[in-house]
Amino acid sequence: MLSKFKRFETIVRKAHVFDDRAEQERQVLHPFDLRNIHPRLQPLVKALFDDGHFAQATFEAFKFVDKEVQRFSGISESGYKLFMRAFAENTPVILLTKMSDTSEKDEQEGYKFIFAGSALAIRNPRGHEYGIKDDPDKCLDHLSLASMLLRRLDEAGYK
Repeated sequence: MLSKFKRFETIVRKAHVFDDRAEQERQVLHPFDLRNIHPRLQPLVKALFDDGHFAQATFEAFKFVDKEVQRFSGISESGYKLFMRAFAENTPVILLTKMSDTSEKDEQEGYKFIFAGSALAIRNPRGHEYGIKDDPDKCLDHLSLASMLLRRLDEAGYK
């Protein structure tokens, strides 16, 4: 009997290693915190997300990205045309790099297409089509992309 008690005692003494604190902490964090969604997106977009309006949250986030690029560039166009002009390789209004070598020029052009592509593929369907339903994971993926674009603007000094 004593050996069974010693075995039980050994197991109990090691049980603290196998607790569920990490899982509990993860459950307490909002998905925006887990994904590190850009703080300027959070008030309206977070409310829409929390209310289950995932497509609308995505749409508002990308409208915000659009408005930020308009603000920094002074260009009144929106969407694809805005991004193609604002980040144009020959005459960029918004410089994300110094454009001093091929790699920096390629990065500038790549971001131009990421911004423009996000307007065409993500924002526009939610702004022009009726009844688009997104699930929370798709929405969070979209919001992560919008956050990345905003952070790239921040890194380049546009705040």
